[in-house]
Amino acid sequence: MADLNDDDVEQLSTTQQEALQQYIQVTNQEPKEAIPLLQRSQWNVQIAIAKFFDGEGPDPVAEAMAAQNVPRTTARHENLQESLLAEGFTPRSQPRQRTDAAPRIVPQPPITHRSPWLLGLLLAPFGWGWRAASTLFRTFWYILSFLPASIRPRSVTSRMSSGFKDTSGRRMLMPRDTAARFKREFDEEYGQNDLPFFEGGLAQAHDLAKKELKFLLVVLLSPEHDDTASFIRETLLSQDVVDYIKDPTNNIILWGGNVLDSEAYQVATEYTCTKFPFSALVCLTPREGSTRMGIVKRLVGPMPTSTYLSELQNSVEKYGSDLDGVRAERTAQEAAAAAEAAESLAREKAHDAALLESKRNQWKTWRAARLLPEPAAGDKDVVRVALKMPEGSGAGRLVRRFPQDASVEELYAFVECYDRIRSREDGADDDYSDDSTVEAPEAYEHKYLFRIASTLPRVVYEASTTATLGERIGKSGNLIVEEVLGDDEDESGESGD
Repeated sequence: MADLNDDDVEQLSTTQQEALQQYIQVTNQEPKEAIPLLQRSQWNVQIAIAKFFDGEGPDPVAEAMAAQNVPRTTARHENLQESLLAEGFTPRSQPRQRTDAAPRIVPQPPITHRSPWLLGLLLAPFGWGWRAASTLFRTFWYILSFLPASIRPRSVTSRMSSGFKDTSGRRMLMPRDTAARFKREFDEEYGQNDLPFFEGGLAQAHDLAKKELKFLLVVLLSPEHDDTASFIRETLLSQDVVDYIKDPTNNIILWGGNVLDSEAYQVATEYTCTKFPFSALVCLTPREGSTRMGIVKRLVGPMPTSTYLSELQNSVEKYGSDLDGVRAERTAQEAAAAAEAAESLAREKAHDAALLESKRNQWKTWRAARLLPEPAAGDKDVVRVALKMPEGSGAGRLVRRFPQDASVEELYAFVECYDRIRSREDGADDDYSDDSTVEAPEAYEHKYLFRIASTLPRVVYEASTTATLGERIGKSGNLIVEEVLGDDEDESGESGD
């Protein structure tokens, strides 16, 4: 801003200085000339700009509207979360001006009303004539464009030099296709460049910036505007601006649009674009609403690279602390949610383990009551088994007789339920008198956490319910009980025959 040290400027309030700065950026007028016009416009920037370009005259309606729109401090409604985030923000002596909302814009196709068929039939000849005349006119205009500049009609020359394009046939595309067309035309006009234009519609870029807490830089261009080409080549494509936008630490998403396209035209309308080229910096504004996206900076018209870059940097730094606060809060919330999920999973696992242990004990009680009794001492159709129990079980070495037609699973069940058999024989627990009434647990498949094998030669006998002890072991056998973890397979990979 020129003449910032002027006495009149120093006496202005913060809001008035910001209005003055916005006005000068658009009009390039000196502050000493701009201040009186802003005062007559009640410091309403839009009305002052309109007076500058259209001429100032007696307009009591505009003056009344300006008086009603004098900036005033709005009441802040914030919760505890936003109050905590507000620590480290600008002091209350310099309140931040409320930003304009940045709506989520979805391109809408043009609405066409179909005329009645009878009216269409009557007007059809006029439509055919208009299309024929338009085609002839465009053909004639195209032929004239090949004539030498010295004899070419002046209107053709002026339109070609200003970058005039016939947009009557410009089709409305899907947002992603529109973005691709904008990028292709931009590269064809200004050459290959490193600007990271977003490859989608503004609504998608808006959602991404909101989700990832980034800045959205919206650039609207008008090919027919005289300052568009110079602004792009000298400012937007300058290496400093390109590097700043590309820097991932600045968290900027760049979206560009041609106002000849329906989507960009709607954006220009919603963002109150009054002059081209137009840039708007958008981000989440937690001070004004936890989910509100606002326009935190407008860059209107051509400007030097240093000014454009400085305005971007100042705005990113000014509102970056807000986003950092929200980002830190989200990280804390995610960490708390992850800790809660881990704790919930641990509780669920503990509950499942306790339920599994309860069903396991119920099964052992049920199975112990249904073990086959040991054959008498004189019975010869038996299998004599000597078992070396695992260390720590307190059982040591056991010898027991089983019927020859007993399954191998019966031997496993005997080992599994031996603690209950011993307690019953010792009379340590009277509850075992009711074991016969215990039912097998529902939805439970018992797994033996040990295996029984012979040592020389080593043979592992699986807990089969069909193979008998007489078939697998014979008359007698010296076996060992080995503890295993879960579904570990036999190290030798062998099974008994």
